[in-house]
Amino acid sequence: MRMNWTIAAAAVGVCGAALAPAVLASAETAQETISRLQSQGYTVTIDKLGTAPISQCQVTSVRNPQSTSQLVPYVGPGNGGERILVQQQTSQTISVSLDCTR
Repeated sequence: MRMNWTIAAAAVGVCGAALAPAVLASAETAQETISRLQSQGYTVTIDKLGTAPISQCQVTSVRNPQSTSQLVPYVGPGNGGERILVQQQTSQTISVSLDCTR
């Protein structure tokens, strides 16, 4: 019986942890969400439904995170003077949908 309670408690903890980001995201305004994503290095594209200003919009989804990278030459310490190629991220984009129909 004790094992069942332990498993149930663990399941509740996992479910609560999975729901926490959704709850936190809904507490943010649309501008805060966009600013947070930009501070993380994303170029944010906005899909807006309605004509209200962003201050009156609600975020309905954040989707399609994409990053682009390319191989660039590296000559420097730690590689014995040899020229090697390293992958460098060049850009990352994400889409935010807003409901501005209020």
